[in-house]
Amino acid sequence: MLVRALSDVAREAAHSPGQGEACRACGRDVGVDVLAERADGLVVRHGRAVAKAHASATDHTAHRARVTVAAHPRLAGILLPPLSLPAAAPLDGRPVTAWPYGSPVDPADPDAAPWEAAARLLAGLHTVPLDALPAPLPPMRGPAKVAAAVARMRAAEPADRAARDVVTAWRRLPAWARGAAPGPAGGAPRLCHGDLHLGQLVRHPAGDGPWYLIDIDDLGTGEPAWDLARPAAWYAAGILSPDVWVRFLGAYRAAGGPAVPPAAYDPWPQLDVPARALTVQTAAVALAKSTAEGRDLDDVERLMADACARIADLPPELDATVPS
Repeated sequence: MLVRALSDVAREAAHSPGQGEACRACGRDVGVDVLAERADGLVVRHGRAVAKAHASATDHTAHRARVTVAAHPRLAGILLPPLSLPAAAPLDGRPVTAWPYGSPVDPADPDAAPWEAAARLLAGLHTVPLDALPAPLPPMRGPAKVAAAVARMRAAEPADRAARDVVTAWRRLPAWARGAAPGPAGGAPRLCHGDLHLGQLVRHPAGDGPWYLIDIDDLGTGEPAWDLARPAAWYAAGILSPDVWVRFLGAYRAAGGPAVPPAAYDPWPQLDVPARALTVQTAAVALAKSTAEGRDLDDVERLMADACARIADLPPELDATVPS
């Protein structure tokens, strides 16, 4: 029922003024094209438009602020802007948005992943002045997602002994990285994406257009190093090659990104806590999923779990966090 209702929203968006030529999807029997169906979002496509029903627990006020910011000209060329939906009533209490369709990163061709483009987009996002935004934003939801991942893992009760390492690594994070306190003092908050990974990049127009960031569910203000944390965690765990990491970090610095110091300085003091937090989040989600599916961790998931074990074994003098 929800899929059908959301498909109607996508069809309306694809047929809205300014969408160009006649809708090709209506000229063929394509059915309902479901792009994603998860607890945190249902996404369907109709031709040149996609519609998303956001998570049922979404804060509607914060959501409206995020959509307003995404549509603002100051974010042009960085965030894919939403399509206008005058009658976008919630579905089953879930906020609904519509967006232009963009082609995603090809998972079958990891060598072609647009790491440099991602870095430049993040640098552009992080340098948008907060006082230029049309609406005040809440804190970005990155730390809250770590807490949710650990809670999900605990609820799954995995038998894998790696779960203990994940919990220990989690407890050694500072309160702000667990979503239990404001961000670190001293640095000015920046506009952050909050959940950067390759699935958050699309080309628009599809096929050969420029890359854009998508997904505003975690957009907000906070510590910009968080948006570099996932590739940093993958690099530290041995998943991302040193060459790709150097290209990504170099592109971010060259574009004026403020999350790390210039190239002459070590970036890891700024990246250490966010990278550890994303390591915990990734391993916790992997353990929850593998338990639910009745399988062992795959090779990549095991690397992230092993990274949590190394974090858990850090000597206390190297850990400046406050456990709880």
